[in-house]
Amino acid sequence: MPRIYVHPLPVRIWHWINAFGFIAMIVTGFQIRYIGLIDLMSFRSAVVLHEWIGFVLIGNFFIWLIFYLFTDKIRVYHPELNPMKHFQSSLRQAMFYGYGIFKGDPNPHHVSVYEKFNSMQSMSYQVIMLLLVPLQFWTGVLLWDVKRFSGMIDVLGGVRVVDTAHVLIFIFFSGFIFMHIYLATLGHTRMAHITSMITGYEETPDEHGHAEANKH
Repeated sequence: MPRIYVHPLPVRIWHWINAFGFIAMIVTGFQIRYIGLIDLMSFRSAVVLHEWIGFVLIGNFFIWLIFYLFTDKIRVYHPELNPMKHFQSSLRQAMFYGYGIFKGDPNPHHVSVYEKFNSMQSMSYQVIMLLLVPLQFWTGVLLWDVKRFSGMIDVLGGVRVVDTAHVLIFIFFSGFIFMHIYLATLGHTRMAHITSMITGYEETPDEHGHAEANKH
């Protein structure tokens, strides 16, 4: 089966640090927010871990950003320049995920080095990586030292507003992880996309192969 090298080593390292880091942030976040519901560690330990892992993920984010800004790989995040064509491509992909995949239809998107994301993914990941992730980090830093950043917190409406935004994005990412894992199993085999994020190589079934859905 043909293979295409679509996940460079820096991207794979970033991905797995991000994946395990966000899972750890969700677990410790639950421990902090819902004392007694989860009892994996002490409250203090959860806070310390949450803070340290948060700063690791912030650094990891800037590694991702610098890699894509200063290499030609940024092209994988570019949406279709023709808005109508992008909309049509997104509609076809949505119909595939919601209906066609259950009939065994082929994935309308065909992976390549610079098109490893389908239209829905390219736009979704840009919103997540360039808006939601920075917002989560920003609100997290503000809550990390409320006294130091009190002026900015007041401008935003107070601690309750900042905390609510942080929790709402946290809930979104909790759900996103489950959806991401599900979509990662929609390749020609259940482990195909997960394996590709380990090896870097994406297998490309021929026109008679099983429908596939790309993962980042």
